[in-house]
Amino acid sequence: MASFVISECGLKPLPQIYARPRAGFVSRNPSKSRFLHVSKNFSDLKVTNPLKFSTGIFGEKNWGLKVSVPLRVATVEEEDEGRDETIMGVNGIGKQGEESEFNPGAPPPFNLADIRAAIPKHCWVKNSWRSMSYVVRDVALVFGLAAAAAYLNNWLVWPLYWFAQGTMFWALFVLGHDCGHGSFSNNPKLNSVVGHILHSSILVPYNGWRISHRTHHQNHGHVENDESWHPISEKIYRDMDNGTKTLRFTFPLPMFAYPFYLWLRSPGKEGSHFHPNSDLFVPSERKDVITSTLCWTAMAAILVGLGFTMGPIQLLKLYGVPYWLFVMWLDFVTYLHHHGHEDKLPWYRGKEWSYLRGGLTTLDRDYGWINNIHHDIGTHVIHHLFPQIPHYHLVEATEAAKPVFGKYYREPKKSGPLPFHLIGDLIRSLKTDHYVSTTGDVVYYQTDPEFK
Repeated sequence: MASFVISECGLKPLPQIYARPRAGFVSRNPSKSRFLHVSKNFSDLKVTNPLKFSTGIFGEKNWGLKVSVPLRVATVEEEDEGRDETIMGVNGIGKQGEESEFNPGAPPPFNLADIRAAIPKHCWVKNSWRSMSYVVRDVALVFGLAAAAAYLNNWLVWPLYWFAQGTMFWALFVLGHDCGHGSFSNNPKLNSVVGHILHSSILVPYNGWRISHRTHHQNHGHVENDESWHPISEKIYRDMDNGTKTLRFTFPLPMFAYPFYLWLRSPGKEGSHFHPNSDLFVPSERKDVITSTLCWTAMAAILVGLGFTMGPIQLLKLYGVPYWLFVMWLDFVTYLHHHGHEDKLPWYRGKEWSYLRGGLTTLDRDYGWINNIHHDIGTHVIHHLFPQIPHYHLVEATEAAKPVFGKYYREPKKSGPLPFHLIGDLIRSLKTDHYVSTTGDVVYYQTDPEFK
């Protein structure tokens, strides 16, 4: 019912090893390895000095906070030079012209340039007006739902409101997420202002999250260097007490993890998204983090004021419960981007990891009616490899790239109006995906049979 309310509104498509992310390699031959280069259109990532990612806004008084972009691969011609390095008979064509057995952990017989070339050129175009139209529509719906619920004030309506509003908070997060990637528009000032407003309104520190999320994208699929929902090594797992294991692996407790992650990060890592001196950041990002923390504090103060004005119970019904449902959506969707497939997916370390191979471990998911509401964020493989593509082009870009992906693309199960089928995938994964081996460069999740 709650999804029907939203759908009828006509919405359409949304232990740490390094303190900072490291550039990966494209070539799989160590003797011919090439560092990934950074697009000349962006200045927040520089290979010559990887510690200088962004500049503050106070000294320069520039609201154009830097946004994250993926590492750009070598030119198509350079990539073609490495084609012969693909191992014959592994996920390609064997010597007798027969298709080999598929191994998800083997290097793919294609590269990023092949995928990029398959995507239509218009899919890379960002339209600021179109992006803003989604913001206006989502914000209008958020206020409309709140006004309607407050006016009706009926216990038959409140549960529908909570689900609908929590879903809309999640939609706002996805639009702010696009601002953080720079896929919202080509205007960094617009990205920064809109991102701060949207994320602060749902108690997310925009810059703190933006920087850690950039680390996630640059290290996706790496056991130690990935930032969110990364595997725990067996050594760390064995040192965890039963209470911590219960919180992490017992449904639905992990679906409430996000606010605690913002303050404390994941097991085995230290730092806070709010603290400018956290291990998550470098000194040049200190002012950016302070800015987003101040915006978060301002929103918290507004909520306290509203609590005195309308009463804490009314505030809880209008904002508090939808906030926690938003948190559940965020943890639910982001976890299933990287877990829960019927086949085990690899995680990498050392020379086996590359930006491409890490990105190919992500999963697309179908959310039924929710696809359009949360801006097609379930179309995730292409987003992870090329996060500068706007959300309204992700479906088309994915369809164009499928012939290149081959078996490396795992077609999502079709959903009904609501994605109830994914709850089973989530619970099964939490019961089986406990840790990975402490050693090895290509590893898979293992199950602790003693944990119940």
